[in-house]
Amino acid sequence: MRVLIRGAGVAGLTVAHELAILGIDVTIAESAAQPGGGASWFAGGMLAPWCERESAPETVVRLGQGAADWWDAALPGHVVRRGTLVVSPPRDTAELTRFAARTSTFDWLDSEEIELLESDLTGRFRKGLFFRNEAHLDPRRAITGLYGRLAAMGVIFHFGAAPDFPVDGFDHIVDCTGASAIGTSAGLRGVRGEMLVLETPDVTLSRPVRLLHPRIPLYIVPRGDGRFMVGATMIESNDRGPISARSLMELLNAAYALHPAFGEARVIETGAGVRPSYPDNLPRFSTDDGIIRVNGLYRHGFLLAPSLAQDVAAHILSNSKTNATRPATPFDPVPAVNRRYEDPMGASR
Repeated sequence: MRVLIRGAGVAGLTVAHELAILGIDVTIAESAAQPGGGASWFAGGMLAPWCERESAPETVVRLGQGAADWWDAALPGHVVRRGTLVVSPPRDTAELTRFAARTSTFDWLDSEEIELLESDLTGRFRKGLFFRNEAHLDPRRAITGLYGRLAAMGVIFHFGAAPDFPVDGFDHIVDCTGASAIGTSAGLRGVRGEMLVLETPDVTLSRPVRLLHPRIPLYIVPRGDGRFMVGATMIESNDRGPISARSLMELLNAAYALHPAFGEARVIETGAGVRPSYPDNLPRFSTDDGIIRVNGLYRHGFLLAPSLAQDVAAHILSNSKTNATRPATPFDPVPAVNRRYEDPMGASR
């Protein structure tokens, strides 16, 4: 069986991985010059299903709680399992209480316990929430690493591919073109996310830290070597242009609120990406004119892509005339679910 995948973002690469481990012949056609050229490149890389429950349906927790195991098995050494710390300024303690009421699987921390986790935050926050089962990874390292593994497994890549890349000879076509499908896929919209990278030797963090704020919640993810990814805005827009001055100031102000040393940090990168999203902000795949269309990962790309990819692979196998069977793997996070990834309680956010 031969499968053509359009798009080499996190969705396309994870689908390719699930198919390649079955020994299926996979080809990836990507319009950009390298993998991860879209929103995947600007992602935070937080594998944080319980934190995401604050603004997402229970489906995200159910499908995302095995993501760290999947990435750890696919790319050993890339996943950092140190949990997530959530804090708020004293004046915004109500935000912390609200966050706790909408999530689960956390511990309440006092100021001394926060200090034990992150000594550079000593005396800055009275209370916090610690989601010890969460993890994170560097999306760019993960994209590059997965690309290398797939190439070693025999997956063929075509970069700079035209939209009319020839499809003759393929048994299945999987469209994972993300935001490029906005305007052609019913219900798909863009949610703009802006981020920046700061560099300072004066702050050390061991894990992602979320700072709650009524206007612009912030997360800071350590990238090593004194660098921190700071994000991210959520703006209903298809604009792929550079970060706005307002967003830059808000992100910088929030980072300064977490630790004043960020005021002296160097801004070494800014970026913006468009996250493809359906009205319920849940991913799905569908079959249209013989093409399997995978999209709608919203802000949960690295968290939900593994489970979605497993369902796509299972669908292809179930509709194949081959006798291939899906082997058991140590990184099967959840059983297959319905293809629309609907919230069983009917929630839509």
